[in-house]
Amino acid sequence: MKFKGIYITTALVLLGACKDSFLDPKLKGTELEENYYRDESEAMKGLVAVYDVVGWQGNGYVTRIGMANAASDDHFAGGGGPGDVNDYQVVTNWTLTPEIGPHNELWRKGYSGIFRANKLLEKLPDVQMDENKKKRFAAECKALRAYFYFDLLRMFKNIPLLTRTLATTEMRDITQAPPADVWAQIETDLKEAIAETNLPDKVPIATEGGRVTKGAAHALLGKAYLYQKKWPQAAAELALVNGTTPGSENPAYGYKLLAKFSDLWRSDAPAKYNSESVFEINYSSKSAGGWGCVSCTEGNVLNIMVGPRNYSPKPGAPDYISGWSFLVFTKDFYDAIHYDPRFKATVADLDSLKNNGFASYSAGHMNTGYFIEKFAGRNSNKTSGGGVVELNFPQNMYDIRLADTYLMEAEALVMNGESGLTGTRSYALLNAVRARVGLPAINATIDNIFTERRLELAAEGHRFFDLVRSGRAEAALGARGYKQAQHSVFPIPYNELQNTKMEQNKEWGGTK
Repeated sequence: MKFKGIYITTALVLLGACKDSFLDPKLKGTELEENYYRDESEAMKGLVAVYDVVGWQGNGYVTRIGMANAASDDHFAGGGGPGDVNDYQVVTNWTLTPEIGPHNELWRKGYSGIFRANKLLEKLPDVQMDENKKKRFAAECKALRAYFYFDLLRMFKNIPLLTRTLATTEMRDITQAPPADVWAQIETDLKEAIAETNLPDKVPIATEGGRVTKGAAHALLGKAYLYQKKWPQAAAELALVNGTTPGSENPAYGYKLLAKFSDLWRSDAPAKYNSESVFEINYSSKSAGGWGCVSCTEGNVLNIMVGPRNYSPKPGAPDYISGWSFLVFTKDFYDAIHYDPRFKATVADLDSLKNNGFASYSAGHMNTGYFIEKFAGRNSNKTSGGGVVELNFPQNMYDIRLADTYLMEAEALVMNGESGLTGTRSYALLNAVRARVGLPAINATIDNIFTERRLELAAEGHRFFDLVRSGRAEAALGARGYKQAQHSVFPIPYNELQNTKMEQNKEWGGTK
């Protein structure tokens, strides 16, 4: 059962994990926890249940990437009207409250993943299975637990730190841990995962695509250091991911920038788990998801959400499927990227298509005419596995990719005192990203790095967090109602405060 938002259960819940690669489509149903984890097969199902939370999509269509886009200066919530997916509307206009907003779903996601990871870590010692595989499973659980805590910490700041499963009777006594303690646990989990020799450097894509590797753990640890402003540690950790020579393949993990930026956004199998992908969120067109349980589908709901409404193309126009017009780009972002080589692979310019007679569409809420090309669902990749078309698109999402880690390392180096001029590593990292799309070299100043992040990683859910962590959010979002003194953290969900000893964040009228 659930005790309000924090995930408590007496059963191991295995969602319909009908994803590609190692996430087996037969893993469905509910098994009583006390009778489970008897062998490797059941331990693997428990591990899949942890991974399943990475791609969490709520019944209200909330995802972390969708929330972060709606909250940023690059997007409006959009949709069919001012109340359509209200959780996105209230972060676009900054009218969220402890009761209303996407933070409720994202809190639920984080603690669901933590609970499942804790449960499997507790059960693994007694599972009858190969010891080396057992150690790998444990390393993956620790890395994933760190991943969930990282998201919760950067959104809420004051959160409970749970490293074991709790009985229902213990839930009312939950308090929040000092943020420093949670950061320390994230670092410990990732260091222990990295130190485990059974956690592989690479995985076979056909059978294990999407599983945590050492490179992914290094990248997340580097990102955690970056958010704490531990610049030397962040640079050192991210350098292990990026390799000795920016732009060349990292022989340890096989990472390399794709030659064509546009190839990153293909949704077919060759594009999944490509050489630039460090950690990827898995989706599939084969889960037969339906309207009765949106959260049960393994299809990517953003693909239908971001498409233009009532889209009607003429011959030769792009084959976008008619969507729901969410997360449209702002005119400010359009102007920033319009003459950049990444424009056509990033922005679906419906305004231009319509004005030139190539297609028509219906204007949605806050329409600008500029949609997300990267994620727009297409007729060419509709479901082949049953279910409703809208909920079964297969495009994976990048949680961390190499261009991101290049720019994070460049930032850490410059913040640690490197000049960013020709001959420095930060200069080489920034300009490897620019060279991929044919842009000239520039100095690696902090402003240049953040501008590059905005254009390179557009719509991928980074911009909002970049604004907040750099102290630039109020300047960019103040006209929408964002106030740094309040909105730099999300409120603790109201329901959590009714059943525990937790306190509301001071930014939201509490004492924490």
